[in-house]
Amino acid sequence: MFGIGDFARLGLVSVRMLRHYDAIGLLRPAHVDPVTGYRSYQAAQLSRLNRVVALKDLGFTLEQVRAILDDEVSTEELHGMVRLRHAELEARISADRARLRGVEARLRAIEREGGMGTADVVVKKVAPMRVAELSALAPSYEPEAIGPVIGPLFGELCARLDAAEVSPVGPSVAYYLPEGDGPVRVHAALPVSAEPPAGGGLRVVTLPGIETAATVVHHGSMDGVGATFQALAHWIEENGYRSLSLGREVYLHCPEEEDAWVTELQIEVTSPGTAPRTSAATGLRTSNGTATS
Repeated sequence: MFGIGDFARLGLVSVRMLRHYDAIGLLRPAHVDPVTGYRSYQAAQLSRLNRVVALKDLGFTLEQVRAILDDEVSTEELHGMVRLRHAELEARISADRARLRGVEARLRAIEREGGMGTADVVVKKVAPMRVAELSALAPSYEPEAIGPVIGPLFGELCARLDAAEVSPVGPSVAYYLPEGDGPVRVHAALPVSAEPPAGGGLRVVTLPGIETAATVVHHGSMDGVGATFQALAHWIEENGYRSLSLGREVYLHCPEEEDAWVTELQIEVTSPGTAPRTSAATGLRTSNGTATS
């Protein structure tokens, strides 16, 4: 038998916590001296204490912990519950981190308002590009909505090209097309010269050339790309251009460390007074020449 102080040290908890668990009937002492009121515990009770603390630390209320333990769940069932709760907490942490990155990106956009110089922007012509691509819907343009979609798209696209023994001939490209007021069609594309075999699940299209594109190079993680795009938008307006399409992203250098990424951002533009025309982001042509949008 161990006194409450020794048992607390063995269980890595406080004496006050043990007294609370006793008061609510969650972990009763093995013996209470009728004269002194001193509590004593058995080593075997460490097993229940470990379960109480583990479940509590995973976010279960003490009432839920008592219900779980009183149901005498097996060790296997307990492990399953802990793994499930662990996954829920990991997902919550990931979502919180994504929101924090979004806030930081907005702050960077605020800091950079009006801060992009003429030397940072290159106005140039972009040649048509034949690409293999995959697409999927994202719920919005928010980084936390785009990220979970575009990453797996590029992974699947690379896997299918490898299976078809077709090698990309240039850097990867992403572009986005709205579908109504909310969802966004995310396109992941890789330039190819060879025709992938039929049945590989790959769509080959020609991205139209852009006669006049305002471009800028974004350095770092794509979490902060919004600030660079917004700075480019300010430059376009301040220099008398008009935007014709949503931007493309050309991933020039993508090492494992995302802070070292180098991405060219492209927005199709026209000078004031130029007649509007079909955006280069639409009117794609498939490998058989059929127009699509």
